[in-house]
Amino acid sequence: MLIKAKLFLFVFLLTFSCSIGQSSIFELSGYSKYLFSSIQPSSTNENLTEHLLHSRLNTKIYPTDFLTFTMEIRGRAIYGETVEKIPDYSDQIKSKHDFADLDFTAWNRNNSIGYFEVDRLNLDYQYENLQLTIGRQRIALGTSWVWNITDLFNPLSILDFDYEKRPGVDAIRVQYYTGAVSKIEAAFKPGKEKNKTIAAVHVGMNKWNYDFHLIGGIRRNRWIVGGAWAGDFFDAGFRGEIICAAPPVEADPLSIKIPPILGESFFDNKKPIVSFVLSGDYTFSNSFYIHTEILFNSNGKTKNADLYQLEAAEIGMLSPSRWSLFQEFSYNITPLIRGSIFGLFNPVDKSLVVVPSINWSMIENLDFMLIGLLFEGKPLTEFGDYGKMFFLRTKFSF
Repeated sequence: MLIKAKLFLFVFLLTFSCSIGQSSIFELSGYSKYLFSSIQPSSTNENLTEHLLHSRLNTKIYPTDFLTFTMEIRGRAIYGETVEKIPDYSDQIKSKHDFADLDFTAWNRNNSIGYFEVDRLNLDYQYENLQLTIGRQRIALGTSWVWNITDLFNPLSILDFDYEKRPGVDAIRVQYYTGAVSKIEAAFKPGKEKNKTIAAVHVGMNKWNYDFHLIGGIRRNRWIVGGAWAGDFFDAGFRGEIICAAPPVEADPLSIKIPPILGESFFDNKKPIVSFVLSGDYTFSNSFYIHTEILFNSNGKTKNADLYQLEAAEIGMLSPSRWSLFQEFSYNITPLIRGSIFGLFNPVDKSLVVVPSINWSMIENLDFMLIGLLFEGKPLTEFGDYGKMFFLRTKFSF
């Protein structure tokens, strides 16, 4: 019965969107993508392949000058050995929400999955300097492009290259603009359990041609305060973020906690945690681009970092390691072809992932990309146990 209800909801939302497609108060956009993946885990000699058809429909309705209704639907059809051989693969691709699971599994067979979800569904009210948004939305905080540690709601991973829109959260957000480049905002994401509730207050301002941000909030029963900045230094971009957080609370009973014999769990640390990010980038006149970023965690691990990946994710850390480095170089080979290579490096355990890519704008709204994720390192290091991954993608936008 629940599956039928979800199917009815998706059909209704899709039909409603398309039925008003000719209205002057309506906007429609989206994309369709095909992604081929070849994954070679370091622990086996197997080569797992996957074919993904990924489509997105973005809609906006403007019933009045003050109101905007947004709905965005994402659909994926996956076929391949990853579905067949990776345990619980269908659960791994799902987005988790506490109150409204606006998703539908169209099919789940031995080697293929069809999955649809509404990852944006909100009503936005804006009048003069006040903006109120209620519903599933993207709340993006922070200034760094690789490790945005001040983003309490949806910190991103640069390795998740195929989900540009990023997940949304079910929240209430109020923003009051005190000037052209300054504002005060508050956001609240309720949770079924106390440790899943997130609340934050953010103040943004501009001074000396720099954007400054002050952030405070609660996430996973822990207070977090911090700040961020973004601006130019001798024509180069210069950004940074810093946070101080309470020690992690005890793990959820269902969580995997590191046994004492393997090392100290993050949950055994009773001291406040300090993390910071420094980021700089520069584009030369010939289009050559360079970007450097560094992350520090005062509680980060200096050995066996891979054992702590799940714990780190649970407490909101973007890396379990003490230090992390990022370096990127890119260049326009032709006006329509851009080459790029970046790497994430753990200077303590010497593990790394190198990500080369080529992006070709074939014709208007049609792009072609080749990308690889090449992991190297000894067992139990941060990047040593993932092998190699290669991807081919075509994308049509409308």
